[in-house]
Amino acid sequence: MPDYHHGNLFVESVSLHAVAAAVGTPCYVYSKAALQARWRAYDRAFGARSHRICYAVKANDNLSIIRVLQQLGSGFDIVSGGELERALAAGAAAQDIVFSGVGKSRTEIARAIDCGIACINVESAAELARVAALAAARRRVVAVAVRVNPDVDAATHPYISTGLKETKFGVPLADAPALYRAIAADPWLEAAGIACHIGSQLTTVAPVVEAVGEIVGLAEILRGNGIALTHLDVGGGLGIRYRAETPPPIETLVAAVCAAVPAHYTVMMEPGRSLVGAAGTLLTTVEYLKQTPAKNFAIVDAGMNDLLRPALYDAWHDVLPVQAVTAGDTIIRCDVVGPICETGDWLARDRELPAAAGRLLAILDAGAYGFAMTSNYNARPRPPEVLIDNDRFSVIRARETLTDLMANELAHLSP
Repeated sequence: MPDYHHGNLFVESVSLHAVAAAVGTPCYVYSKAALQARWRAYDRAFGARSHRICYAVKANDNLSIIRVLQQLGSGFDIVSGGELERALAAGAAAQDIVFSGVGKSRTEIARAIDCGIACINVESAAELARVAALAAARRRVVAVAVRVNPDVDAATHPYISTGLKETKFGVPLADAPALYRAIAADPWLEAAGIACHIGSQLTTVAPVVEAVGEIVGLAEILRGNGIALTHLDVGGGLGIRYRAETPPPIETLVAAVCAAVPAHYTVMMEPGRSLVGAAGTLLTTVEYLKQTPAKNFAIVDAGMNDLLRPALYDAWHDVLPVQAVTAGDTIIRCDVVGPICETGDWLARDRELPAAAGRLLAILDAGAYGFAMTSNYNARPRPPEVLIDNDRFSVIRARETLTDLMANELAHLSP
C-alpha cells in the first residue's frame, strides 16, 4: 500500500508524482516488493507440507507480473488459451500450469496437451469426452482433475460466487464418481486430482473448510475404490481489505486447509487477488470539478474502461490525494467519476477529497481485476502499467495509442 513521505505518496521508494510525470495518467502502478511478500507468505505458511501455489493469471496477466512470480517458483492457473500463451511467454514451464475454466475450445485443449501442461481441470462430462478424444488422437496421456461443485455458499458477491449449484461451474458431487471411473478406464487419461473453487473475495475460512471437506470425502472414497489421486486443488479466492472487510491472514487459511486434507495429498492452491490486489494502484488526474444542486463531481481522466470493478460490482476502492492534505486545502464531498458516456461510469462515491482540478489521485488496491478488465470503450486507449522495484520504476506495458486501436481496421478500408 502506498505511504506518505515528505507530504507525497510513495510506493516503495518512488514518488507517485514522479511516475505520473514520466508516463502520464491514468496509469497502473505495481509494487514488486508487495507482490513478492504475499507469495512468500503463502509459501512459508505451508512449511514442509507438500504443496503447489498456482497464481490465478486472470487476476492480472501482465507478463512482468507473471515473470516475478515465476522467478519465485510459482505455478499458474489459467482459464484460456491466451493466458496459456502469456504464461509461457513470461517463462513459465508448461508442467507448472493448470488449466481451469468451463468453456475450453478444442484448439485450447489441443494446445495445452501438446505443451504438456500439468493438469486439465474438467468441468463437465462433455468436456471430459473432448479431452479424452484429443488425448487419444495424440496418443498422449493427459493428467486431469474433475472440478466439483460442492454447493457451498462462499458469502461473497453473487457475481464472484462459484460454488453454488446454481452456477455454471463444476460438476455436482454426486456425478463426479462416474467421471472418475471413466477416467480410470481410459488409457490416455490419468486421474491426478480433484479441483474445487467456491468464489472470490472470501473473508472467512469456514466455507473453504466445508468445501475442502467435501472433496476430501470424495477423494477418500475414490482411493478406497482403487483410484488414488495425488493432489487436491482447493482453489483460491482469499479476499483483501478494500474498506471494512476482515479477511483471515494467509497463514490462518493455509493452516485450516492443511488440517482438513490428509497428508498423502499435495495441496494445490490458486491465489490471485490476495497476491496482486493490494500491490496495485491506479493513478488519475482531476480534469474538472463540477457542482450541481444535488452533488459534487470530481471528473477524472480514468474511467470505467480503466477500472470496471466499481461499475460492475458496486466495489469500493479507497482514494487518496497523491499530495497530502494541507491546511490550505478545501475539502469537498464528491463522486469521483470518469469521462465515459455512461451514468455508471464512477470510481468512488461520496468521498471527502481535496479534489482541485489538476490534482493527482491514487485509487488503491487496484492490482487485481483492474487492468485485466480494461476495455477500449469510447475509443479510449488502455493505460500503461508500471512496476516499481525499490527506488526504480519501469514501464511494463506501454500506453496504447489510437494507431494501435485502429491498426487491425485501417488495412480493410476501401481505397
